[in-house]
Amino acid sequence: MEFGIYHEFVSHPGRPDSEAFDASFAIVDAAEEYGLDVMWLAELHFDPKRSILSSPMVVAAAIAARTRRIKIGTSVQVLPLSNPLRLAEEAATLDQICKGRLIFGVGRSGVAQTYEAYNISYDESKERFNESLDIIERAWTETNFSHKGKYYQFDDVTVTPRPYQQPMPEVRVAAASADTFPTLGQEGRPMFISVRHEDARMFLPQIAIYRKAWADAGHPGNGKIYLRAAGFVAATGAEARAAYEPTLMQHYRNQAALTADSARRLGMPADSPRWKTIQRLETITYDEAIKGTVLVGSPDEVTEKLKALQAETGLDGIQFELNCGGLVEFAKEKEALRLLCQEVAPHFR
Repeated sequence: MEFGIYHEFVSHPGRPDSEAFDASFAIVDAAEEYGLDVMWLAELHFDPKRSILSSPMVVAAAIAARTRRIKIGTSVQVLPLSNPLRLAEEAATLDQICKGRLIFGVGRSGVAQTYEAYNISYDESKERFNESLDIIERAWTETNFSHKGKYYQFDDVTVTPRPYQQPMPEVRVAAASADTFPTLGQEGRPMFISVRHEDARMFLPQIAIYRKAWADAGHPGNGKIYLRAAGFVAATGAEARAAYEPTLMQHYRNQAALTADSARRLGMPADSPRWKTIQRLETITYDEAIKGTVLVGSPDEVTEKLKALQAETGLDGIQFELNCGGLVEFAKEKEALRLLCQEVAPHFR
């Protein structure tokens, strides 16, 4: 199983951004030292209390320059917000710099405020995503190609440099809506899902649909499924809870506010599933949360939970959110990373 951590480069309100960068790069250095497989980078905009990671390609290049082994993933690059030709150039350049360690994770995001700030209609996000991904993959593999789509038109372009990985870096797509699962299976694409207060087993029917579509299309293997989930490791379960409960609860409340803002901007009715999720995030307790896929505990406890989850879902990899609400002390976050790499991951090799 592939082990990674999802990192937002948490901001430190009231303190210089440079301190936040220093602390985050120290976690990157520890991940390289301890043997983590992948460092996953968020793309977040206009939320200074939460994150300074608005330019994942730039940060990824910095990580590439200071590491030699660890893979670098985007989780996710929000395709509708960028010009696909420019993004194809930047990602290929990054893949050259890191000598093929890029995993290109892509998605649409659900933050309506970001789309408004970039003057892009969220209603266009799915079409823009599909068109952008097609352009990027063609840009990596074709020369002198042209495109005439709904949102982008160009003639006779050849993107340079080419990616280090040939024909292209691995592309993983975030799956959320029900119709995404069969589409990704049919196209033979690796996917990842995110659970923050739910149980990942709720996706078992969709995973079965994905795998059936994969097999029906004639792709080899059984598909590739990756998970992003809240998780933390400490010497004992009690220590893990004490360190992680405040940040997890803060994260839920932050997500409730963010999701509610998007729901209002998108005009979602009060009885929609989105508002039910918001209510759940506003009221959920820690004891309720750990009944789902929140992987918190001692190394043995986390190993046991993850083995059970892998047995039921067939996971190929996981992204741990070790500091999802930004409140975990640096030393405890670093120790959680060490325990994850050295005492949990070896059970899955």
